[in-house]
Amino acid sequence: MTPRRPAVSLRAASAAFVLGALCVLGFAPFGAYFAAYLAVSPAPTLALGGLFLLWRKASTPREAMLLGLAWGAGCFLFGVSWIYVSLSQFGGMAPPAAAGATLLFCLYLALFPALAGGLFLRWRRNTSRDVLLFAGLWTLAEWLRGALFTGFPWLAVGYSQSPPSPLAGWASVLGVYGVGFIVALIGGLVGLMSATGWRRPAAWLSIIALLGLGGLLSRMDWTQAAGAPVSVSLLQGNVPQSLKWDPKRLPLSVDTYLSLAKAHPATLTVLPETALPLFFNEVPREVLRGLTGHGSALIGVAVSTTGGGYTNGAVALTPELGAHAYAKRHLVPFGEYAPPGFAWFFRFAHIPMSDFTAGPPRQEPLNIAGQRIAPNICYEDLFGEELLGALPTATLLVNLSNTAWFGDSLAQPQHLQIAQLRAIETGRVMLRATNTGMTAMVGPDGAIMAALPPFTAAALVVQAQGRTGLTPYARWGNLLALLIAAGACLTALRRKAQSL
Repeated sequence: MTPRRPAVSLRAASAAFVLGALCVLGFAPFGAYFAAYLAVSPAPTLALGGLFLLWRKASTPREAMLLGLAWGAGCFLFGVSWIYVSLSQFGGMAPPAAAGATLLFCLYLALFPALAGGLFLRWRRNTSRDVLLFAGLWTLAEWLRGALFTGFPWLAVGYSQSPPSPLAGWASVLGVYGVGFIVALIGGLVGLMSATGWRRPAAWLSIIALLGLGGLLSRMDWTQAAGAPVSVSLLQGNVPQSLKWDPKRLPLSVDTYLSLAKAHPATLTVLPETALPLFFNEVPREVLRGLTGHGSALIGVAVSTTGGGYTNGAVALTPELGAHAYAKRHLVPFGEYAPPGFAWFFRFAHIPMSDFTAGPPRQEPLNIAGQRIAPNICYEDLFGEELLGALPTATLLVNLSNTAWFGDSLAQPQHLQIAQLRAIETGRVMLRATNTGMTAMVGPDGAIMAALPPFTAAALVVQAQGRTGLTPYARWGNLLALLIAAGACLTALRRKAQSL
């Protein structure tokens, strides 16, 4: 009997896995090493170019799907391995269970490049336009990953092109998915030339044009300064996650933030997500007065609701102790709530305050310290389109996070890189106050203007300039990028095209 041919060769699958892992080198903190010599982070482009070549050589949609799955497994197992830290070290889950949960989650994320691969093989025409099909399908798959089942767009390839990459300029028009489309398009062109010859003037001109236009867009001022800058003190308490929720250690959190606020006065003092492990109505008034001794404060704290639940809140507090709050809208599955049918998960993971109520989808910016501030809490800033509802009213964006859940891992620099793209997309300063890092101020051009070293108890005092106006992305959201991706696919599917 003739042995059955495997659906995909071990050599090809291994190459796809290595290429996926290589892509992670394009993201923070590794991308900074390339930025010292090259403006563009090349790893994602090369990783996607290699995947394009593997898909071109595949003979069936099933083979391409398996190659996409292997590529995604390499990318996500290396890039979001910090999920294991969260589940095991801080969630109390047994290491084998935490490893299994992390593996399953990463394989779920890998299904999206697998889907793109299967469709690529089914629809390809073996023409030069296959590059457009590749980039379009890649972008649509990334967008779907960021939307399905509440979404998880972490490591979308557009994030790898934060400043100084000239491709970052495209984010103000097309958003992170549009930047990802351009990265995939350049990767496909590089892969095409490596397979068919480097003497392709049209391909080279396309790459140069995309880089040059991105650089020009980086110089555009889509928004305008509004009023005088405001002094802001961003507090980083560095309270260990293992001690934060211990009732006996409550004075540690309170005293840490009171001391930092008093030592670093500013018109606005910002505390990170759930900085005070209490409900807001339980915080002693003398503590609130201490935090507002020099001005207003924005405090990350749980807020009780009238229905008996509680929200993950950002409370704006004036020196007169007048308060109004923002309630986190986009909750973290398995961390802040249990999806239907998954209540059993919390029998294995011991996560405090894991049954939050989501805030309403539309919430007005908070008027505080002479600014109109649009807060977002923790990983809400992954969803760029969801932040646009506060514009053009909001003058500043403020992210409150507690990334202590992920220890000393890739999560912190990756999250700061995400904030850089959000600042470009909205044309606003993004302020970040975190428990352990990365506490920073990001300018409207995506540049990191100031940052604290992680895992230190300190305050970052900055002058933040409010801004008004709208970028093209703020007007249209992801629509333009999705239309371009869909248009690229339709163009590639036209039958009359030059053969490879």
